[in-house]
Amino acid sequence: MKNTLNKALLAGAALAVMTSAVEAKPNDQLKISPDASTSVKQKFDSWVAGDRLKGRKDRCYGIALAGENDCKAGAGTSCAGTSTTDFQGNAWTYAPKGSCEFIMTPNGQASKSEIKA
Repeated sequence: MKNTLNKALLAGAALAVMTSAVEAKPNDQLKISPDASTSVKQKFDSWVAGDRLKGRKDRCYGIALAGENDCKAGAGTSCAGTSTTDFQGNAWTYAPKGSCEFIMTPNGQASKSEIKA
């Protein structure tokens, strides 16, 4: 019994480690402001094209589709994947460092802090 319990705990720990490294993906409704620098535009375009984020990142609120946030989605939610609406203002997703201030969604501009509805 002790051996079975240890195996179950190890399997659960391994699963937690594997899923904690997952980052939400950008969606094709996000646009970058023409005011962004060339460097920021390149990082954003690479990210939207599907390249994995490397280096420093910003927590960017209001850019995730429902169920696709990296973490924090307000009261009654637990963390990653728990946002209930598209572009939810209190749910964030990692974005390339320096790009959040220039990301536009169908609901308006993204933010590095929670967006109050």
